[in-house]
Amino acid sequence: MSTVNTPSAPFTELVNLASRLLGAGVVATNEDTFADAENLLVAKPAEFRPHTFGHKGQIMDGWESKRRRGTSAEQPHPTDDDHDWTIVRLGAGGVVRGLVVDTAHFTGNYPESASVEAAAVPGHPSPEELAAAAWVELLPRTPLQGDTAHEFAVDDATRFTHVRLNIFPDGGVARLRVHGEVLPDPRELDGLTFDLAAQEYGGVAEAASDRYFSSPHNLNAPGRASVMGEGWETRRRRDKANDWVQIALAGGGEVLAAEVDTTHFVANAPGWADLAGYDASTGGDPSEDRDGWFEILPRTRLQPDTRHRFRLDVGRPVTHVRINVYPDGGLARLRLTGRLTEAGRAALALRWFNAVPAAEAVTALTEAGLGAEEAAGLAAARPLADRAAAAEAVAALRPADGPDGEHSSRRRSAVWRLLGI
Repeated sequence: MSTVNTPSAPFTELVNLASRLLGAGVVATNEDTFADAENLLVAKPAEFRPHTFGHKGQIMDGWESKRRRGTSAEQPHPTDDDHDWTIVRLGAGGVVRGLVVDTAHFTGNYPESASVEAAAVPGHPSPEELAAAAWVELLPRTPLQGDTAHEFAVDDATRFTHVRLNIFPDGGVARLRVHGEVLPDPRELDGLTFDLAAQEYGGVAEAASDRYFSSPHNLNAPGRASVMGEGWETRRRRDKANDWVQIALAGGGEVLAAEVDTTHFVANAPGWADLAGYDASTGGDPSEDRDGWFEILPRTRLQPDTRHRFRLDVGRPVTHVRINVYPDGGLARLRLTGRLTEAGRAALALRWFNAVPAAEAVTALTEAGLGAEEAAGLAAARPLADRAAAAEAVAALRPADGPDGEHSSRRRSAVWRLLGI
């Protein structure tokens, strides 16, 4: 299910689902005597300071387990299957597109090989509940090299909430990155007003005119920027054009307010900015359809090192937003407060329903009001391409309806409750 990729694989442009900024954390590990497993999730690259010794040896910036031993003097070596492991709760449930297992600075103490598994466990499971979960292999056992960032593409469209890194037989790994696409549970967003552009809800900075000094993905990152380098900054323009970032929202929504934040950008903030919206729910492509864009916020003067807040009256659904800055410069964050439209919520729910494991889909359907056999039948009909496909799958459920239409009415209500279709 996974293949070794070349350096700078495209998936590394996607959000790191194992980021502590998103809420990721180490749930459990069997062994981290030499160096804490929590180091796997540290945002900055691993560092090495030679001749810095603690009570347990050289201090390493990563996760390092003790040396394994066999069971007796006659069998001093570990078996081929002996291994150490760490379970990581992803900061946001999503589809994993790639992994980075980085052994930076581990040269004589890196694992011989590693594998990665994933599980989908809703709620807030304990380590014991996770141990009993159904784990799926994302990366089969694969040889590792020392002091190397190993990149592996993943081909699995399932939504996962946890990953487990296994190292054979022991050793150290500096960092673990789990890149993918955030896919929130739509039930958690019902009735809420939230930041439609935020990474934690599935917003993606999918295109930008320039990323010379820093990434456009910083614009919709969690929290506030603590320094200028945590925002998006372009090079200085020497022509008469302008810079921009295009963001795909968490779902089609009604944008109610915007915050354009130039915090820390004192001598390099843009002079002006505007916002444009696009509704791709009818099938248009915002990257090619220039005429489909419409104004959300007219060109407006910006101040350096300032959080600018604007109430908006868009009056139509929005799936994508483009911020244009004039002529160039940097922004710390862009926030777009709003709520999902009925159609936007339904589209998000269908993507989520198609991506969760069958058992989770069945549980959600039964909680919504379907019988166990009906829920299993509808889950087996996935993927459901659209509203029409969902209606057809519901109509095909058994037992067939009687003259009073009792089953059809109940089934439609249950599907509407869960999926909004």
